[in-house]
Amino acid sequence: MKFRMIAVVGMLLGAVVPVEASKEKPVIGLSLDTLKEERWQRDRDMFVAAAGKLGATVIVQSANSDDTRQVRDVESLISRGVDVLVIVPHNGEAMTRAVKSANQAKVPVIAYDRLIKNAAIDYYLSFDNVKVGEAQAAYAAERFPQDRKARIVRPYGAPTDNNAKMFKQGQDNILLPLIAVGKVEVVHEDWAQDWNPENGKKIMNAALTAHGQKIDAVIASDDGIAGGAIQALREEGLAGKVLVTGQDADLAALMQRV
Repeated sequence: MKFRMIAVVGMLLGAVVPVEASKEKPVIGLSLDTLKEERWQRDRDMFVAAAGKLGATVIVQSANSDDTRQVRDVESLISRGVDVLVIVPHNGEAMTRAVKSANQAKVPVIAYDRLIKNAAIDYYLSFDNVKVGEAQAAYAAERFPQDRKARIVRPYGAPTDNNAKMFKQGQDNILLPLIAVGKVEVVHEDWAQDWNPENGKKIMNAALTAHGQKIDAVIASDDGIAGGAIQALREEGLAGKVLVTGQDADLAALMQRV
């Protein structure tokens, strides 16, 4: 598999131009995991607008976090004759079949934000997700209490998303040394299926039920999960008293300080 990782999302369209067919108006198939989250709505709108300025048409499909549906979406886009596919996979392993179909049809595939594993993709574009995880944990660690062991909750992202594992890896780079010397205790941790905020809330509720209110920080891997955790904290009168991390710059997250 050949791919390059680039840290700037805005360069995605620069990747599309060299691989599209020599048509005056190339057609791009954009297969999204979901449009439930604000971040993906923004990405879709910016992508379609930028592609339009370059003379391309974009056909957008959203799978609503359903692997079977997303495979069908990609196969449908191939049958409609798109010149290139851009895929944000719900499950990087489940999308291998769809990429094989694209390979057979000689349609180039760009994996956007999330890696499609064990597949012959033409381009991979993402953030440095390990660095993101390190930044989340480092920010929290700088604010841990210094006179006692910090008690933290770790709601991870979707177990089907390789990015979630990379965020965790980055967080571990900062936290594991602190845990090893007894400065930090992880009182509760779990994976949030489909990056669903409601699952973030459930994880936080479970932590509060099992360990009480003595929690110093919640290192959540994205804004949606963080929002769910904050709702659980709010119901316990702890919103604003417990540090919560996130990422994606969702408007709702930017407007609340916790």
